[in-house]
Amino acid sequence: MTAARTDPPLTGDERTTLRAYLDFHRATLEAKCAGLTHDQLRARSSPPSSLSLLGLVRHLAEVERVWFRRAIAGEDLGLVWSAEGDFQAAYDVAGADVDEAFAAWRAEVEHARRIERAAPSLDVTGVRPRSGAVVSLRLVVLHLIHEYARHNGHADLLREAIDGATGA
Repeated sequence: MTAARTDPPLTGDERTTLRAYLDFHRATLEAKCAGLTHDQLRARSSPPSSLSLLGLVRHLAEVERVWFRRAIAGEDLGLVWSAEGDFQAAYDVAGADVDEAFAAWRAEVEHARRIERAAPSLDVTGVRPRSGAVVSLRLVVLHLIHEYARHNGHADLLREAIDGATGA
């Protein structure tokens, strides 16, 4: 498995470093999914868990959408995979279209990049949809890094179980 990632810089300002780490983790998720069949992407970790690589892609599309578009940009829109606001729906991949899932995730990543780049600083604030708490763009970027890092650990295990591939 070959990863097409750029290592984050060893020096740099806060924003450049945070942006690079978030993009590194986004690329890691994509690398973990590269070269797999649709059935392999849907493969569940171990019953009764519904965790799969495709479910992680769908979940992270929701995370990008909620934190950047809803919280920071203030866009009034629902979740990608659930009109009822159920975050767990992203993990239900039984009838999910793989190409649609990756397209949605990539679109949400691009929206997030646009919103982050347009913000004058990491001190820009928005409102967290569920709690109404005020959050900074800095917190959002850090949260996304945390979210990807945690789920990329899951992706490591899922990928290894599918075809033995490790690394990336």
